[in-house]
Amino acid sequence: MIGIVDYGRGNLRSVEKGLEKVGFTSEILTDPAELAVVQGVILPGVGAFADAMDALRRGGWIDPLLSYARSDKPFLGICLGMQVLFDIGEEHGEHQGLGLIPGRVVRFPAGLKVPQMGWNNVQIVREDPLLEGIPDNTYFYFVHSYYAVPDDEEVVIGFSEYGVRFPALVGQGQIWGAQFHPEKSSFWGLAVLKNFGKLVKRNADISGY
Repeated sequence: MIGIVDYGRGNLRSVEKGLEKVGFTSEILTDPAELAVVQGVILPGVGAFADAMDALRRGGWIDPLLSYARSDKPFLGICLGMQVLFDIGEEHGEHQGLGLIPGRVVRFPAGLKVPQMGWNNVQIVREDPLLEGIPDNTYFYFVHSYYAVPDDEEVVIGFSEYGVRFPALVGQGQIWGAQFHPEKSSFWGLAVLKNFGKLVKRNADISGY
């Protein structure tokens, strides 16, 4: 079972329907205690970095999510859910993120139309099971005004370009973050969700959950 975290900041139903289309059962989680019964977690998100962290804090999600992400079970952040994986977000001042991946989230440079909204290609820089069977330079759907700057570029799986080169997909251990919306990215976006589901199943089978 894959849990989709409901903290009031995500496209929950779209993610749930996307997983269903590729053959995986999911459950929308409204209580941090429910993390104990799922084998993989998706943290979606739309909106502002600080608001998202406030919502996670008010809902009592932060410590349980940190514990879960460090438990070696698959964890995927989508869009804003990817950004809060990092240490600091610079939207409307500096705000502390979850700190699971070292780095900052910064605004696109002045002169660019923001948010970047629409389809953009992802240049794969290293192999990863989340992109199994997905060609290089595949297009995915983005909506964002800020982007991540990791301390270590080794976490980057794929880049996109919009005025600057920015990480579109990152991964470290069993933690992944997608700046694009796989649930809105048609066939290949569903392939990403399917690959995540396969990772969750494989991990559960190995661990005996």
